[in-house]
Amino acid sequence: MKAALKLPETETAVTELLVRLRAQVAKAEARIRQRPFAVHPSLLPVLGESGLKPGAAYVLETSGSLLHALLAEPSQEGHWCGVVGLPTFAAEAAQLAGVRLDRLVLVPEPAEQWLAATAALAEVVPVLAVRPFGRVRESDAARLMSRLRDRGSVLLVVGDWPRAEARFTLTEPRWHGLGNGHGRLAGRELQVGVTSRRYPAGRSARLVLPSSNGRIAAVESAAPQLRVAG
Repeated sequence: MKAALKLPETETAVTELLVRLRAQVAKAEARIRQRPFAVHPSLLPVLGESGLKPGAAYVLETSGSLLHALLAEPSQEGHWCGVVGLPTFAAEAAQLAGVRLDRLVLVPEPAEQWLAATAALAEVVPVLAVRPFGRVRESDAARLMSRLRDRGSVLLVVGDWPRAEARFTLTEPRWHGLGNGHGRLAGRELQVGVTSRRYPAGRSARLVLPSSNGRIAAVESAAPQLRVAG
């Protein structure tokens, strides 16, 4: 079952919370390879890397299916994940995408304390998703990224973030499953794009996100059509 946390108000309470989380996370994390964090095979050509880099920040436009997909692979490997500042985070949809709710920590509404909450979780949780509350100052981002590098954690940001490693975009959506006034939605096909430090011109691919089972999938290529000569 996922853990929903209310941010402590005192320094002592924060320290006690971190001790409890370390006890739960350290044993499992000690057995898991930390570099890099896995991504779904269909995203590898778009990302242009073997996974998500520890100590890096990745920017997403929305907090929906793509976020679930990026959390799912590390979660399936046994990593703990934390989600900060996303009160509408769809836990059931995340579970369908492959996120393990028994290794998920939620801080739904930290408001102005979002940075403190994220920094505290970065001490013990290796995969973090956050929606910043207001504009992010360069100095605050730099301090948090320094902590992430020290801990080998990765940050998924819904919104904007200074000096992000890469930015994901979703365009040209098309839903499948609806007929002429009937049917049910069975999957959404869209263009997933990534611009990054390594590939500033960007890379993209057509993917199904989510598919009928709630997960990400490559678009199946249509069978080649035979052309009659003569």
